[in-house]
Amino acid sequence: MSLFDSPFDPARDHALVTGAGNGIGRAIALALVGEGVKTVFADVSAERVSAAIAASARPELAVPFVGDLAEVETCDALLAAAHGALGEVTHFVHSASPPRREADHALAVDRSTWQQMHAVNLDAGFHLARGLAKRLIAAKRPGSFLFLTSLHAGTPRNLPHYSTAKAGMAMLVKELAKTLGRHRIRVNALVPGAIAAGGFVADASLARHIPLGRLGEAGDLAPMALAVLSDKLSGYVTGAAFVVDGGLSLTNWFEAPEL
Repeated sequence: MSLFDSPFDPARDHALVTGAGNGIGRAIALALVGEGVKTVFADVSAERVSAAIAASARPELAVPFVGDLAEVETCDALLAAAHGALGEVTHFVHSASPPRREADHALAVDRSTWQQMHAVNLDAGFHLARGLAKRLIAAKRPGSFLFLTSLHAGTPRNLPHYSTAKAGMAMLVKELAKTLGRHRIRVNALVPGAIAAGGFVADASLARHIPLGRLGEAGDLAPMALAVLSDKLSGYVTGAAFVVDGGLSLTNWFEAPEL
């Protein structure tokens, strides 16, 4: 049997993907269902969740959940719904993030926008990962968690609420990986570049800064995500960050904002 055959065990593996109605989260959720993994599609938009599930190869394996993860009560409800539908959640992908506006630079972003960005990315990511990990530890089950961070966890983006939230997530991955490794729970990060999906609307001219010559698409992230999530393919990998950017991180293309 090829090493790449059956990267998941549908009888044992179950997944939860946040931001599954849109962009990268949707691409990863669809790919997991395509591998036979029963998956919770969580998103703030009921319409997007329904459309994503309808587009999946096996919609019977997709479980919808709709709610705003900026609210801790919604995170608790999501954990309860996921465990009720799947039992133990062995694979967790945190891709949910509020939309970004180029106008929200350091002198313009308001407190509410700042708080929401941090709440969905960082607070919800921690709350959900810890809740899932506690269940796995009690059940003595291994797991694999994947956080969608950003190149701008380490490079200014002119959007301080976004960059600082993603920087926090990058360290959270390392903290969780160090703490949970002894329990056979792996935690890694996927670092997208300029992906024309979800909340990012890129100017096509940005492609001139990308060595591979084009903007990325959500589907470019899914194969790497599944490889990192798979215990069969990446069972000795934790605390790592995998950049999928076409080479964009080789240059910093953002100028200071016009104030």
